[in-house]
Amino acid sequence: MDRIQSKSILEDLEEKMVFLTGPRQVGKTTLAKSFSHPWSHLVYLNFDSFRDRRVIMKEEWDRKAPLVIFDEIHKFKKWKTKLKGVYDTEGIPPRILVTGSARLDIYRRGGDSLAGRYFKHRLYPFSVRELKGQASAAENLEALLKFGGFPEPLLAQSERKATRWRKQHVERILREDVQDLEPVKDIRLLLLLIDLLRERVGSPISYSSLARELEISPHTVKRWIEILENMYIVFRVTPYHRSLSRALLKEPKLYFYDNAMVEGTDDIRLENLVANCLLKYLHYLEDHEGVDVQLHYIRDKEKREVDFLCQINRQLKYLIEVKSSDSSLSPSLHYYHQRLPVDQSIQLVKKLGRAKTVKGIQVTHAADWLESLDI
Repeated sequence: MDRIQSKSILEDLEEKMVFLTGPRQVGKTTLAKSFSHPWSHLVYLNFDSFRDRRVIMKEEWDRKAPLVIFDEIHKFKKWKTKLKGVYDTEGIPPRILVTGSARLDIYRRGGDSLAGRYFKHRLYPFSVRELKGQASAAENLEALLKFGGFPEPLLAQSERKATRWRKQHVERILREDVQDLEPVKDIRLLLLLIDLLRERVGSPISYSSLARELEISPHTVKRWIEILENMYIVFRVTPYHRSLSRALLKEPKLYFYDNAMVEGTDDIRLENLVANCLLKYLHYLEDHEGVDVQLHYIRDKEKREVDFLCQINRQLKYLIEVKSSDSSLSPSLHYYHQRLPVDQSIQLVKKLGRAKTVKGIQVTHAADWLESLDI
């Protein structure tokens, strides 16, 4: 299946280097190699390969190739200096595409600056929009809820295979990627933290409560969650407030990139999937168009809460409440719809007889609306 970022990546390769990051096994290498369609003579070099590593270190790749792909090059300590030197002295062609796990995104932040020399793209698990045409929107949504959006378990369509893949996937990240980046002595406790978070999806996270259950400090819990974010296992959704400083004092919610890891009701699992689709949509806009984006939730002291608020270039774009089957209008959604200058207020319902508009708010099928997003 084609990935929607393909076209924009091909466009960006004509101007600068492209860095493609995202979760492990989300399809970055497959996407990179798919560019053999326009360029059959591309060069693929993986730093994990001894032969390829020698080529990279000696800078002996074919300069006549239309595209050179460097995979896992961030494992080389001075990778940024090497790429900077090559790009500054030779430019393009050949076009340069750098792919890697979440560590690529982390290692890019410090050390020698590559500012102005690359475009960044983030590849996430499949969304309802990206599966358009494979089946009906409702069937694609069900598949994502059941198997998650990572290519291997989604395409296998087998719960047994998906369960085996998921267990190996998480353990490999924790035992290899995390240990390379920031060694954690007790992997068992980190796995337990993941299990606790799976049960808390969609609820504000209390570091103190998690710390008591794990018998570690709240500071350690917060640091470990940051590691899980850096490894693209979970992502944070912060509360919206006009005052950023006040928002930072409130508890965030956490969602999983792998939707099938979520433990909870149908409402919670659907909420996690919607969070994934919205994050993918917003980050695509940020990477492709350069706009500023934010994904929030809203909750006040009276506990009026709405699941998501999408902010694009400081404008409130979508106010979204997610329901598995309840088509009656959410009082909280109506309350904030009246008080916020939002473009569209939407209640997404998985099981809905017919779409309707109530008091200026769209009550619509979750699958159809998610399929209509740009990505």
